[in-house]
Amino acid sequence: MSLEFVLASHNAHKVREFQRIIGERMPQAVVLPYDGPEPVEEGVTFAENAFIKARTAAEHTGRIALADDSGLVVDVLGAAPGVFSARWAGSDADDEANVRLLLDQLADVRRPHRGAEFHCTIALVVPESVLAGGHEFAAEGGWRGTLAYEPRGSNGFGYDPIFEPEGLEVTAAELRPEEKDARSHRARAFVQLLPELERVADRLDG
Repeated sequence: MSLEFVLASHNAHKVREFQRIIGERMPQAVVLPYDGPEPVEEGVTFAENAFIKARTAAEHTGRIALADDSGLVVDVLGAAPGVFSARWAGSDADDEANVRLLLDQLADVRRPHRGAEFHCTIALVVPESVLAGGHEFAAEGGWRGTLAYEPRGSNGFGYDPIFEPEGLEVTAAELRPEEKDARSHRARAFVQLLPELERVADRLDG
């Protein structure tokens, strides 16, 4: 069984992480780069934005497309920054600015009230040109933890330097890539997605 699909992302960090996760769990899959237009993520949920990206990539390339929408959900902030995680400090903000703003907002919040979760929704879109009738599916994964008071670690990206996964005394940015890949929200979502990808591959082979 083999399967080719486009990973709808221009984020090099995310692409590399997905390539590791997919390669470990579905080595026969071929992950193709996406060089199409950047869609407008106007959804208000992770699923809506994931499907916006996957549908855009599928339409642009005519291929099966995967896209994820991920973010940090902070308990005390009522699930913010959520879908706005990547632009929490503004549309042109970088990771460092987003992290610093969030830490400033939580400056007076002490443990055990610094709970948070990384959430990931992965959308699968199979265009009608590939499979009669087309097909769509979404999978979700979460990773619980606590927010540190200051960034630590140089691995990972986004909010990884301030996210301490449950049961660990290090941040996600202090984990080795393979350690993060075994635990992360993206890995957990992909595990949920894998049976659906295998069913699609079987239908295409049949």
